[in-house]
Amino acid sequence: MPEQHRFADNCRIPNNPRLPLLVYRGALEPDASDPAATFEDAFARNSWRGAWRDGIYGFHHYHSTSHEVLGIARGSVQVRLGGEGGLATRLEAGDVVVIPAGVGHKNEGSTPDLLVVGAYPDGRDWDLCRGEPGERPRVLENIAAVPLPTTDPLHGPEGPLVVAWRQATAA
Repeated sequence: MPEQHRFADNCRIPNNPRLPLLVYRGALEPDASDPAATFEDAFARNSWRGAWRDGIYGFHHYHSTSHEVLGIARGSVQVRLGGEGGLATRLEAGDVVVIPAGVGHKNEGSTPDLLVVGAYPDGRDWDLCRGEPGERPRVLENIAAVPLPTTDPLHGPEGPLVVAWRQATAA
């Protein structure tokens, strides 16, 4: 089972009032010849599309129009989740984190070889928000309107994400 973490609104980063962030430790064994392809294939099989290869921004940010999955294909990274005062955790190659819309994340230091694969449920469009005062009313409406994914990015329609997020919204 993945780790579940919830974050309160910190007045700058709204976080998500309903959905927990999920961390799957050692979820995938990256292929040595193309470690990113391991994550791209798994995400695409489960309808998380729009995959990209890069890193994680070194400033607090979040997405108000989509949930996001990040797979650590190579290297490791210290991330801050939930904005200032949130959870600081190290993600290693093979780890996957699913970030609900509105939840802040920031790279606080990584190995030089860091390679991250990101994707979005059904290839949803995403935005880049930094917690600026003028964006607040719009992003709160956006976050509330983001639909639940129909699949877990690793385990499909009945995976832990689908179960956890259904329970969170039913409560």
